[in-house]
Amino acid sequence: MTWSALLLSLQVTLVATIALSVIGLVLAFALARFEFRGKVLVETLINLPLILPPSVVGYYLLIILGRRNPILEWLEWQILFTWQGAAIASTIVGIPLMVQASRAALSTIDPVIENAARTLGSSEWELFRRVTLPLARRGILAGVVLGGARALGEFGATLMIAGNIPGRTQTLPLAIYDAVQARRYAEANRMVILMTIIALAGLWTVRLLESKRMSQRG
Repeated sequence: MTWSALLLSLQVTLVATIALSVIGLVLAFALARFEFRGKVLVETLINLPLILPPSVVGYYLLIILGRRNPILEWLEWQILFTWQGAAIASTIVGIPLMVQASRAALSTIDPVIENAARTLGSSEWELFRRVTLPLARRGILAGVVLGGARALGEFGATLMIAGNIPGRTQTLPLAIYDAVQARRYAEANRMVILMTIIALAGLWTVRLLESKRMSQRG
């Protein structure tokens, strides 16, 4: 097994999961609690990475983060063909799952409970931290797990924006592709089994969280 690819995948996934958790929670809260013009368009754009081919998502990222980006050029940041670029790609494809699960959890909270907390003098931040988050925590955690698992398995967009450089940008899915291309099937089998175990563990965790949430509602 290519251990450098595994370690790099874990590094990319950790950064992507943190990023998609924060961004996704903010987007989910806004969609669940506010009505605004263009809301349908925002929802569509958020979910677009689920439908578009990963190569198309990667191409858009190439355009946005390429050398012609004036902000990145001014900051002298080189994102393309780096592990940070892989983390950005993984974040983008994982955000829709985080937003969907978190939004569903936030939408099920009884407004009466939150209004009672406001009546008792809680600020909006205290209400969010002490009431909203605890009540929606299982759905939010499910979104984090699903988004993180999607980030770990990202292939196409990562290949487009970060390339497939061993020891630098080659994540585990890319290493599996290389192993199959080189007919190193034993090595590919080990990596595939590992990815499958991780995916099963993630889905099992999500199901447990969902079942606990449904039992509490019942």
